[in-house]
Amino acid sequence: MPERIVSDRVLTVPNALSFVRLLLVPVFLVLIVRGEDMWALIVLVISTVTDFFDGVIARRFGQITRLGQLLDPAADRLFIFAAVIGLAVRDVVPWWLMILLISRDLLLVVLGIVLANHGFGPLPVHHLGKFATFALFYAFPVLMLGQAVPETAAIAVPIGWAFALWGAFLYWWAGIVYTMETARVIRSPRPQAVPASDTLNG
Repeated sequence: MPERIVSDRVLTVPNALSFVRLLLVPVFLVLIVRGEDMWALIVLVISTVTDFFDGVIARRFGQITRLGQLLDPAADRLFIFAAVIGLAVRDVVPWWLMILLISRDLLLVVLGIVLANHGFGPLPVHHLGKFATFALFYAFPVLMLGQAVPETAAIAVPIGWAFALWGAFLYWWAGIVYTMETARVIRSPRPQAVPASDTLNG
């Protein structure tokens, strides 16, 4: 099995699949806003399948790249935002939930700027953030299922809301952890001779 080395390549099959996922985001959003929930779910399934093969091909054929490590989570995040924005426009979910999720990511943008100004790269992804993304990534499709197939609403809607609220809570919990870690990092002394690192090891 090829050694898992992260390269700077751009033109790889996994990166192409990630670009396809990004191109599907606006299609997904338009379908939700128009109330075409079944088609939106089909687009989401296609995205999930391409995401799976993206990871398999990258690991199997040694095509793990820095660009891919950025594109893959970005696509997940954008699908979450597209879902919550589209469902908020239709009043399926409240606007406060959309504002809550977007404001948390704006916080991370600010933290990234603060770290960059102090010569540090972005913080490593915390496991709370991964759990939150997982919960949100499944919350909105389940809510959409309740809209697309009314017969499933009695089960899908409570489950979808459980995932959504738990995901939002973890999302902000992770945001607080990132804030505390940023404050700790920028206050810690750093040897002048050592260049800024792209990763933080604690």
